[in-house]
Amino acid sequence: MPSSPEPWLLAFPDLRSVMTESIYEAAGGADGMLRLADAWHQRVLADPVVSHAFSHGFREDHTERLGAYLGEALGGPQAFTGSMSTESDVVRMHSGQGREEEMDRLALVAWDEALSDCGLTDDPRLAATLHSYFADAIRRMGEHNDDSDTVPEGLPLEVWTWDSSGSAGSGS
Repeated sequence: MPSSPEPWLLAFPDLRSVMTESIYEAAGGADGMLRLADAWHQRVLADPVVSHAFSHGFREDHTERLGAYLGEALGGPQAFTGSMSTESDVVRMHSGQGREEEMDRLALVAWDEALSDCGLTDDPRLAATLHSYFADAIRRMGEHNDDSDTVPEGLPLEVWTWDSSGSAGSGS
């Protein structure tokens, strides 16, 4: 994208920000992703149903890893797949547990509450996009509910944009 917007775009500042700013940037960049990851993690740990997913324990750096994952999925740098793990590993970790519809529903409620905690509901389009992203992430993580051995290697991390519902491997 050019360093300065087209002249006609200056007349439409809302459109300009959507066209030039990734979801990652609109949500506060790396700091925003870390705040969101922390707010969501605190909420799910406090939920008697969703906290079961963490009953086996979790990494000390879970919040940082989740923040990096969210950032990459929302148009930020490849901090997660570049140095931490792969999409196949993430899907595999969330697979083989059977269908957990109530847990999934409550995880999404916790996500929406975390968005509010982080001030990300002030912009309705951003809030709706982040809600849709997480609902789809829950769906994708559940595609191998019955058997984690069915998760293929090499799954691309889907990157969301303002006008798409995620495009596998589109990068940042």
